[in-house]
Amino acid sequence: MPELPEVESVRRQLAPELSGRRVVDVWWDAHPHARLSDLDLLVGRRLEAVRRRGKFLLCPLDPGPDGDELELVLHLGMTGSFRFVPAPTGDGGISHVRVRAVLDDGRALLFRDPRRFGRASVVPAGDYGRVVPTLATLGPEPLSEAFDAETFAAALARSRAPVKARLLDQRLVAGVGNIYADEALWLARIHPASRRVGRSRAHELHAAIRTVLTAAIEREGTTFRDYQMVNGESGRNAEFLEAYGQADRPCSRCGTPLVRSMVAQRGTTSCPRCQRH
Repeated sequence: MPELPEVESVRRQLAPELSGRRVVDVWWDAHPHARLSDLDLLVGRRLEAVRRRGKFLLCPLDPGPDGDELELVLHLGMTGSFRFVPAPTGDGGISHVRVRAVLDDGRALLFRDPRRFGRASVVPAGDYGRVVPTLATLGPEPLSEAFDAETFAAALARSRAPVKARLLDQRLVAGVGNIYADEALWLARIHPASRRVGRSRAHELHAAIRTVLTAAIEREGTTFRDYQMVNGESGRNAEFLEAYGQADRPCSRCGTPLVRSMVAQRGTTSCPRCQRH
């Protein structure tokens, strides 16, 4: 599933194309398992910006005639991607299109999602609890000042859950998933199953999270199979991974073969020598 660096890379490509554009027509998949709702409210409204919160994209809309404030909430799920096509071409031969929004510049924005785990919903601005409760409970953005090292260390000290589980639940820090949790824990030399992380190691993990996310954003994310940016290109970060997906390969620090285990019900790769409990 795309994580913060992938979603941020998509945001950076969507923002200049969508900001200020008005939606003149919209179609969406009515399949009962599709996570799509209230998209008819987009028609006639202008998309004012494209922002990101954790793994979500947020597009505030201009106020309606009665002054209502709405947001378009987007989530890529496991296989979601966006493409622009000329509106007269329909879906432009693209399969598995779940949303088609025609813009006032003659283009259509397509949301393609083969596995239907993505999200596109219009909600009252800031009111996420009913439709997207995960968004309502997100922790601080890891690259912002709100992600404070002391607060992070104190939260880890209060928990006895495996540290990787705490990183994945999104309440401690937003946007970190399986890939970057493995990478940050490897960089900080902390075992993913460790239930005790002292203050100094928590500070090292705090810095490692920022380091791996910043580097991945610079490389436009990690592509293994499905993730693509709006321009159709893949992220370049996969070849720089130190832990995630590298089981049985030698650790680049000590040469010990990396091992795969299950932590928080997720496949996890770590170094049995470098990463301490």
